[in-house]
Amino acid sequence: MASPGNRAVESSAASRHAPLALIVEDERDAAQALAEVIRAEGFRTAIAGTLAEARQQLVLRTPDVVLLDLILPDGNGMELFGERDEFGNVEVVLMTGHATLETSIQALRLGAADYLIKPVSPRQLKSVLNRVGRPAEARAEIAGLQHAADREGRFGHLRGRAPVMQLVYTQIGRVAGTAVTVFIVGESGAGKELVAQTIHDLSRRRKAQFLAVNCGAISPQLIESEMFGHEKGSFTGANRQHRGFFERANGGTLFLDEVTEMPPELQVKLLRVLETGTFMRVGSDELQETDVRIIAATNRDPAQAVATGKLREDLFYRLNVFQIRVPPLRDRLEDVELIALHFLDALNAREGGSRKLATCAIEKLAQYAWPGNVRELRNVVQRAYIMADGESITAACIPFDAPVRISQSVTVPVGTTVAEMERQLILATLDSVKGHKEKAAEMLGISAKTLYNRLREYGREVAEAPTQ
Repeated sequence: MASPGNRAVESSAASRHAPLALIVEDERDAAQALAEVIRAEGFRTAIAGTLAEARQQLVLRTPDVVLLDLILPDGNGMELFGERDEFGNVEVVLMTGHATLETSIQALRLGAADYLIKPVSPRQLKSVLNRVGRPAEARAEIAGLQHAADREGRFGHLRGRAPVMQLVYTQIGRVAGTAVTVFIVGESGAGKELVAQTIHDLSRRRKAQFLAVNCGAISPQLIESEMFGHEKGSFTGANRQHRGFFERANGGTLFLDEVTEMPPELQVKLLRVLETGTFMRVGSDELQETDVRIIAATNRDPAQAVATGKLREDLFYRLNVFQIRVPPLRDRLEDVELIALHFLDALNAREGGSRKLATCAIEKLAQYAWPGNVRELRNVVQRAYIMADGESITAACIPFDAPVRISQSVTVPVGTTVAEMERQLILATLDSVKGHKEKAAEMLGISAKTLYNRLREYGREVAEAPTQ
């Protein structure tokens, strides 16, 4: 077997200051082909054919990225994950022709930056290399955000100092730099999209698009076309080719909000995209490749959604690699003042004003249960801003005349399921507005279509739900 020195391959034309990629691959022809693609992306390259050679290369110099085969002559590539601390800060991209969902998830949880299925697609390889960052810089950025959270109560797009939010910030910091699929769970209006946006902004995909899709607000007849696109003439009204969300978000992050509202037949197709990275436009038999990171969210209890058939079990396990629970605002009332002042600052900047919240107004806000969560607080602050006569926003500007405290309208015994709590809250809200469904949906912070779907589940007679 050749020595490590003989197996090292470096581009003489590349600057010695260019980032270094170590390719750990026992098939020499495949390694050389990878090296050519990687050098074309501005990297220097080195090759190791065994774990032993990889360890020697890592001792000699610390690469910026290691492309690591899973099956090697002298062991499993996973063994290197436990040794990374000995070699400094190294980004690891797993390469395997024997990938299973379990091994992929294991590698990502151990800290892999990404993984590639062999034979490696040059396009996917280039996409991964473009996202590879420097771990020290990433950690410094996370530390800076954590410092801002401690000092100002601000972490990316999120606001709050409560311990439950500090946990959310820690989870975001851990998962943002990986390729892991994230599943965000929380009530409507709690800030799930802001969590997803913050994850994207801290990820290697930040330079590409973040595209948010509300699966509950798209007609079932149109959702497949919206997701995957369609060809001209594929159905009545298809006057031109349409690029779907997966094409438009290529290289970036696709946020699927209210994913449990997606029709079951489309969930099957979504699962296929997640497993293969390919899809077909409606009306086409040509496979399209896509490279997106999926962040999904639901305001339901995921286990209950699986049990009732609203979410496929296999899709749930594929989405639920890393779960983040966003707390409702009533569980962090100490953050209400901070968030309200944030919304007020934005209004003053937009309107050229200088209004302030009076102490009595802040106290009133802090005593409310906020069934609509942060979204409801934003709406209340906007209304109070309009109602204020002068520069001071007083308690009189904040009349809670429609929404009521949960404790005053819904009695929930200990041990009640989340699904039952949601049912009681929806029906109580609907009763409080005398059956006005659009107004109830606005108060609850959900789409009218989602409200109609819930009411059908509860056996309530409803008029035809809106299609958009």
